[in-house]
Amino acid sequence: MPGPSIGIVGGGLIGLSVAWRLAQAGFSVSIFDRGSFGSEASWAGAGMLAPGGEVEESSDFAKRTLASRALYRSFVRELEDAASTKIDYQECGALDLAYSSAEWHALQERAARQNALGIISKPLDSRQITIFWPRVRSAGLAGALFYPDDAIVDPRELVAALLVACCDRGVPLFAERTVDRLEILRNEAILHTAGGPQRFQAVVIAAGAWSSSIPVTGVPPIPAAEPVKGHLIGYQQPAQTCNTIVRRGHTYLLQRANGLLIAGASVEHAGWDRTIDLEIASDLAQQAGSLLPHLAETNPTEIWTGFRPASEALQIGPWHTPVLHLAYGHYRNGILLAPWTAKEIAAQLSASFQTR
Repeated sequence: MPGPSIGIVGGGLIGLSVAWRLAQAGFSVSIFDRGSFGSEASWAGAGMLAPGGEVEESSDFAKRTLASRALYRSFVRELEDAASTKIDYQECGALDLAYSSAEWHALQERAARQNALGIISKPLDSRQITIFWPRVRSAGLAGALFYPDDAIVDPRELVAALLVACCDRGVPLFAERTVDRLEILRNEAILHTAGGPQRFQAVVIAAGAWSSSIPVTGVPPIPAAEPVKGHLIGYQQPAQTCNTIVRRGHTYLLQRANGLLIAGASVEHAGWDRTIDLEIASDLAQQAGSLLPHLAETNPTEIWTGFRPASEALQIGPWHTPVLHLAYGHYRNGILLAPWTAKEIAAQLSASFQTR
């Protein structure tokens, strides 16, 4: 006998992860996306799993990122088994660089706060940098910290694996299927699409930056979501050119197993404008070249943009009724928070149906 029916609006990494976990738990899940699955923020994201670069102090956000990071290895291994594929997942650590006394002091202060949360880092001297990161600029280096627990994953490979795993669990995938309206009733939700109305016992909105653009009736307005545009650039490089994450301030570099070395990222409140700004890309290239000098003589092979899903807070859980659950507002950390989000939403819905 099929379990309770759940409709998921949004087929990015968050929506697919939630769908997979719900299907494993026995729910009858269908997932709808306005475009192609995983083609927005999940496709554009670099793939850092890096509390060391994101967490500043104790908070609910910090607890969630650390909990999700702790889940990642088993999440990837289980998904690889389910999809019979290999996912580029590297527990490579991260190098944070300071090129002034002020930057070094700020890094040390942050590290002290992070240490109290269990985020480990250790200082490195210029000799160690030269030995283990020979391509990193050593001139003017004031200090560096290494975060051994930071990691990277290729989100495009995660999405591909999740699509296979969801299909194997019998999850219907409705691509190019915009939800025109969502009607919340006492004990069910109705998704109105061009393919006709679809009735479910509960619905999860996981549409990233588009989440609050879906008209919802029957409950108070859901929290606003908005796009925050970011440019990224990529260089095709020999393997192990950049063997860890490398960061300075808001600039980061990482290299996927396929050789793509990514530098990012800008932060732009530009609405839904997808235009590539060559001046912003040039600035990213300059910053990348300041960390790995050989890149100053290399032209990027790829430039792209994406929309981070921003909201006033991370929106996870029921919204005024167990019939509607929210799963958006992850901003820069949707890839990192995917395992925790999926586990949390699955647990909440399981508990909800036990009490109905």
